[in-house]
Amino acid sequence: MKLFYPYTMDKIKLLVVEDDPNLGQILSDYLRLKAYDPTLCEDGEIGLETFKKGKFDLCLLDIMMPKKDGITLAREIRLMDKDIPIIFLTAKSLKEDTIEGFRAGADDYITKPFSMEELLLRIHAVLRRSHKNDEHHKSVFSFGKSTFDYDKQILSIDNQTFKLTNKESQLLRLLCQNKNRTLDRSAALKMIWRDDSYFNARSMDVYIAKLRKYLKRDDSISIITIHGEGFKLIDIK
Repeated sequence: MKLFYPYTMDKIKLLVVEDDPNLGQILSDYLRLKAYDPTLCEDGEIGLETFKKGKFDLCLLDIMMPKKDGITLAREIRLMDKDIPIIFLTAKSLKEDTIEGFRAGADDYITKPFSMEELLLRIHAVLRRSHKNDEHHKSVFSFGKSTFDYDKQILSIDNQTFKLTNKESQLLRLLCQNKNRTLDRSAALKMIWRDDSYFNARSMDVYIAKLRKYLKRDDSISIITIHGEGFKLIDIK
């Protein structure tokens, strides 16, 4: 299965609200293994307070919970953030409950018992939709004395222009989207090469060297290696 990675290299933060401690722990462990950053809450009241204090990219909410049910929690979350994706986890399968969940602001709905692979696919799909129009999809980037048009695959530095290859363009876009932050090596490999094998890593090093050769014409820009982590596009302008 091809995994979806959001365009930013920061870990996706998930609010998981599940009153079954065993299932909650299994979900958290699995999602963490898949490179997400889950925060587990045992009931709706704790979930609401946690949401208020943190910044999350997606909510997984059980419906049947003590103190505050998932539908009530979803409505309260929607009052604070109308755009955050919400997926309901529920043992119910009645049509009326499904409709009520969507009316409360759900983006998707999965009925217990479910496979972890199915849940992961639903998370991927919802995140794709939620990132559809966000800033990570812009195609023209300005940094230092340079401009990069991803769609045209053209890098312009002062009065010089360079036509980049597909791999060069994909890698430079990731660096631009994470300017002055570390671009995680493994995540970048999985996004561009679909695999973080040793040979692909060596290939990426070659493309990094090519990008450095282009950008050496711009003294306000550099690509540095962060040992054991990845690369960082530094803009000192």
